[in-house]
Amino acid sequence: MSINPEQFAAANKATVDSLLSVANTALASAERIAALNLNAARSALEDAASGAKSVLAAKDPQAAIAAQTSLAKPAVEKAVAYSRSVYEITAQTQQELAKMVEAQFGDFQKSMANMVAMATKSAPAGSEGAVAAIQSAIAAANSAFGNMSTVAKQFSDAAQANMASITKKSK
Repeated sequence: MSINPEQFAAANKATVDSLLSVANTALASAERIAALNLNAARSALEDAASGAKSVLAAKDPQAAIAAQTSLAKPAVEKAVAYSRSVYEITAQTQQELAKMVEAQFGDFQKSMANMVAMATKSAPAGSEGAVAAIQSAIAAANSAFGNMSTVAKQFSDAAQANMASITKKSK
């Protein structure tokens, strides 16, 4: 069994395309996180300046304490909103990467099935045991991938539930 140059070129192109997709997804996520961080820093700076002005403008210590206390709740709400945004960006990125991995694994499964079918057709007599072992290994890989996907989904669902719980508690 030999691989022709067109198959080799197509496999290389598919690999490069996959890597570019992963890189672009990671960069887009990093870009969104950077923008979120810059906006949060800008907002924190503005809030600190505004808070300092209101405390300094107070006529007596009680008014200063009241002004300072009134700043706490919005700060907590902004921190929760920031955490929620980071989580959402991370979850979306994870979902996009999971879809890419699933697609790649599906393509891998198809190519392995084709390769095993070609090997079975051209295998010499008496090699049924080796072919069966390869098919068993592929079935085990498929099962492991299915289990991994299930665990990843359960983890994602639990993280989503935790974030929803935290958000409800902060309101």
